Amino acid sequence: MTREKALELIEKRIKNKNSIKHMLATEAIMKALAEYFEEDVEIWGLAGLLHDLDMEDEESLADPCQHANRSAKELEAMGVKKEITNAIRAHNPQSGKRAETLIEKCLYATDPLTGLIVASTLVLPSKKIADLRLDSLLRRFKEKRFAMGARREGIAACSSFEMELEDFLEIGLKAMQGISSDLGL
Repeated sequence: MTREKALELIEKRIKNKNSIKHMLATEAIMKALAEYFEEDVEIWGLAGLLHDLDMEDEESLADPCQHANRSAKELEAMGVKKEITNAIRAHNPQSGKRAETLIEKCLYATDPLTGLIVASTLVLPSKKIADLRLDSLLRRFKEKRFAMGARREGIAACSSFEMELEDFLEIGLKAMQGISSDLGL
C-alpha cells in the first residue's frame, strides 16, 4: 500500500480531524525512528499512519480488544505486509498481540508520545510546537497528573528498544515539529 492509498482510506474512515493529526504525528515519529535504526522508512511510516484506522468503528469502540485487530485483518486482506499489521496489533495492549519486534515496540511507545507532545504544546502561551523545548517536555512527562491519557508506561517502553527516554522524546518532538503545519501547531 502506498502512503497516498493509506491517506485515502483514512479520509474515508476517520472523521475526527484530531484523530487524523494523531495518525500523521505517529507516522512522522515512526519514520524518524526508522531512520535512527536504519530500518525501512516507508514500512514504519505506514504502520504509524494506519495504526488507528479502526478507532471510530462501532465494534472497536464497543470492545477495546477489537481495536487494531479489526483494521489489521482488513489491511491484510488488502495485501498490506504482516510487519505493518503486526505492529498495528501490538500497539494496543488489549489486542492480545505483544510488542516483540523493533517496529512493534517503537509503535507501542510512540502512540502515547504524540498526545504528551500535543498537550505540552497546547499549554504554551504561543501554542506552537516550535516553542516546545525538550526540557519542558521531559518535565511534563514526569508530571503524572498532566495529560493523564498519555500512558507514561507506554512512552517509557522506549527502554525495550534500548533508547533513553530523553533521546526518544527528542526524536519524537523533532519529528512532530517537522510537520507542524499538518498538525496545526
